Amino acid sequence: MKAAIVKYLEYLRSVRNSSPHTISNYGKDLDQFLTFLSPPGAQPPALTAVGHAMIREFVAHLHDQGLQKSSIARKLAALRSFFKYCVREGHLKENPARLVPTPKLPKRIPSVLSAEEMNGFLNQLAGNGPADSGVPSASRKRLPPAVSAATRDVRKNRGVVEEGLLLRRDRALLELLYAAGLRVSELTGLNLVDMEQKERMLRVRGKGNKERIVPYGAKAQEALDKYWPLREQLLLRTAGTGASRRAAPHTEAVFLNYSGRRLTQRSVGRIVKKYVRLINTNWDLHPHSLRHAFATHLLADGADLRAIQELLGHQSLSTTQKYTHASIRQLMEIYDKSHPHA
Repeated sequence: MKAAIVKYLEYLRSVRNSSPHTISNYGKDLDQFLTFLSPPGAQPPALTAVGHAMIREFVAHLHDQGLQKSSIARKLAALRSFFKYCVREGHLKENPARLVPTPKLPKRIPSVLSAEEMNGFLNQLAGNGPADSGVPSASRKRLPPAVSAATRDVRKNRGVVEEGLLLRRDRALLELLYAAGLRVSELTGLNLVDMEQKERMLRVRGKGNKERIVPYGAKAQEALDKYWPLREQLLLRTAGTGASRRAAPHTEAVFLNYSGRRLTQRSVGRIVKKYVRLINTNWDLHPHSLRHAFATHLLADGADLRAIQELLGHQSLSTTQKYTHASIRQLMEIYDKSHPHA
């Protein structure tokens, strides 16, 4: 069984093009199942000896440990996928996990900023000031002229970059996250060759390395145009010169950190949190929130659900349908606030 797990994880990497995060989690889940089947001093059972009763016992064990239903569902999905692979490879005649039911999960509706709040957030980064931003004045903070949080990053690293310039990068990446509905991994993986700036189109590589074409708007292009000179300055900070520097993989990246290397997903999360703290501490905003807002605002303005599915790169329409619930909830909130007899 151990050998089958190793081959399965390699299959996920080389054939399915699964993300390193997925492969790591599935590997941990399968190792946990194997440990459950083989307590200290016992040999793990043969692959053909694993039945659905063993998997049910494993699920019950996870329940007893107090694991959340979502975590149990993921582990069960890993087992189903693994045994499905074993059936396809001829190691098993049937999938023993197929008949084990998935715990019923509560439907989570994403919390989304209104279009006015999102515009206010991005406009403040553009230096438009708080007027007419749609953000309640009591909870709003004007960004300092030099944007102290951004300039501290530069000073700490013996900044050659002029104070406040990192705001240009940060605004460009936030505008693009919202304008194109990108996942954070898609944003950080974006290369210069993936952009058609004249047509304002992106070639995005999503989950499973699947490509899709996504448009973006004039506001994002304006922010990018202001960012390009800074990007050139950031590249100069990279070790090495000449051909060796030009050949390095990070030189193709659209978004760079202060060291001139490709920006990481964790850094994007920190950037979002930094500006949320400066503008409105009551918001629970993270990078994926801009993707939620992209979908919800398109739907509210009459976009077709199938078109939104294509733009987001969702394999299943049911994944996209959660935004209909978010849109209805937002509509009800507006009704409750506005209607005199609500």
